Amino acid sequence: MTSVATVAPAARQPGPPVRAPRPAPGRQVRPRRPRPPVPPTPDGPAVVVWACSLVAVLCAWLLLHALTLSWLEQGRSQQDLYDDLRQQLAAQTAPTGAEIEVGAPVALLSIPTLGLEQVVVEGTASGDLQAGPGHRRNTVLPGQAGVSIVYGRTTTYGAPFRSIGMLRAGDGVRVTTAQGEFVFRVDGVRRDGDPLPAPLPSDGARLTLVTADRSGALGALVPDQAIYVDATLQGDAVGAPPGRPGAIPEAEEALHGDTGVLPLLALSLQVLVLVAVVLVLLRPRVPTRLLWTLGAPVVVAALWWATDLATQLLPNLG
Repeated sequence: MTSVATVAPAARQPGPPVRAPRPAPGRQVRPRRPRPPVPPTPDGPAVVVWACSLVAVLCAWLLLHALTLSWLEQGRSQQDLYDDLRQQLAAQTAPTGAEIEVGAPVALLSIPTLGLEQVVVEGTASGDLQAGPGHRRNTVLPGQAGVSIVYGRTTTYGAPFRSIGMLRAGDGVRVTTAQGEFVFRVDGVRRDGDPLPAPLPSDGARLTLVTADRSGALGALVPDQAIYVDATLQGDAVGAPPGRPGAIPEAEEALHGDTGVLPLLALSLQVLVLVAVVLVLLRPRVPTRLLWTLGAPVVVAALWWATDLATQLLPNLG
């Protein structure tokens, strides 16, 4: 019987020791020092940049709204007012005096020299003049015996009265109301401090157009002086029904803003902040494109509403 001998594995002979590479002659190897930790960037500059960017965006929006979007809004309002006034004149239901609802159309004003045709609304507060020229409520309607005063903006919301300072004596102004069509002739243009026109006879009628003086650095948006265009009726005046207000609030006087909108302005700003918070919370859960598609119109609408209200704090003739 053949026996199988178990052969033990041969022991591994140790190899030559591994030596580290020698540095090149004349070059010394220094151990690397650990880099110091990078100090955190302070939040101050980032906050300043963010705040400046936000202010720049808001300023750009205000300029865009004042010089472009408000004009589109006023044009749409004028179209609606013109349709309403035309229907009322045809049905003989247009107002002739006494107590008239604020914001209601009362007359169609036309100045051929300036190519101007605007529907005049009742009321002269800053919000009323966003729709068009406004009739001062404590004066008679145009064409009625006495002095009728109409305010109009010079820079924002269509700026219907931006060029009335260019009118000259003898230029015609035509006004259509429920009592007929009346033609006035311009007597002249005056500013604050100039002599007042001569008193009217008992059966005379005068139309005074009022807007802001655009001169000065901030005269366009924050005016402090007014321009007056006086025009005398050519022909006979008509009677004025009783019941006109004896006085008007300060907000309806020339070059005054309306602080009564502050509560509503605060509400609009809260709505704007709420919309922004909701969009931030939805950002991780909703695709970016869908979020912008749904959220952008809401943000623009809320911002537009707040800007319309904030504009009413500025002088009503600006």
